[in-house]
Amino acid sequence: MAEKFALVGKYMPSILFSCIIVIQLTILTILISWVFGLFAGIGKASRYKFFSYPSRFYIWFVRGTPTLIQIYVVYFGLPQFGIQLSPFTAGVLALGVNSGAYVAEIFRSGLNAIPKGQMESAKALGMTYFQSMKRIILPQVVRIILPAITNEGITMLKNTSLLSTITVLELTLQTQVVIARTFRPFEFYIVASLLYLVMTTVLSHFSDTLEKKYALSV
Repeated sequence: MAEKFALVGKYMPSILFSCIIVIQLTILTILISWVFGLFAGIGKASRYKFFSYPSRFYIWFVRGTPTLIQIYVVYFGLPQFGIQLSPFTAGVLALGVNSGAYVAEIFRSGLNAIPKGQMESAKALGMTYFQSMKRIILPQVVRIILPAITNEGITMLKNTSLLSTITVLELTLQTQVVIARTFRPFEFYIVASLLYLVMTTVLSHFSDTLEKKYALSV
């Protein structure tokens, strides 16, 4: 048993460093997904076909195809059009676009939960559409969708493991490298699982804190 712990301890610095990469991937992916999700959600809810049709197609296509295939399309497909991306950048873009489709539906459900009379009242006060969204509608939407959007963030954190297939040296790939050297899959996959669990738990706790904060300010 002592020998097993010593072996795990030897490789822990490199494994922990890969967790930092997972956190970076997750933060960047969440930011990109919020941008895509916000515009696609508003676009799908729009009464103008110019905005609603592309948004509907984007959501339909992304949600209907595997995440791993989308990663391959971005990483291996874009270079054929002269767009060269590093594995890290391609991974962030692919996961961000993928998550954006799910975030769009979350945003849309939040928008549908807001009484339509609030937008009409804002217009009656002389506010533009963008002023109404920024000052009245979106702050309420964020409170409504916070639990769901946090769950999507947790899913994205776990989906960073898929980027091991395009050589992003995150936690899963780093674990596989260590296993190839030590031939001890059980111990190191358990370590990787526990580290993922710690990161998702921290993210969940952060979400709970935000929910309580906004609940007190209502």
